Amino acid sequence: MGKKLYVGSLSYSTSEATLERVFAQAGRVESVRLIMDRDTGRPKGFGFVEMSTNEEAQQAITMLNGFSLDGRAIIVNEARPQESRGGGGGGGFSQDRRGGGGGGGRGGYRY
Repeated sequence: MGKKLYVGSLSYSTSEATLERVFAQAGRVESVRLIMDRDTGRPKGFGFVEMSTNEEAQQAITMLNGFSLDGRAIIVNEARPQESRGGGGGGGFSQDRRGGGGGGGRGGYRY
């Protein structure tokens, strides 16, 4: 198990200082990072907390998953590595540009 934890379902008013204080109940907190929206600068409602040992990370999950913080039941679990975004991939569309079945459409020509 990793020492880095995902913390989700956070209130937008929750601060990094608050998270550090709450997670310190489970052990030594190495770092806290709230994820912010790059356009608005406001919190996105999730972040990451790194504990000093794997045991403390597991203790934090046990103690704090479902814990009510700033009026929200927070989610705490092991952070997973970010999956590669694969270089764009065509904006979510298939590489096959034919679209809906390749034609037909409006009835064709009439003779």
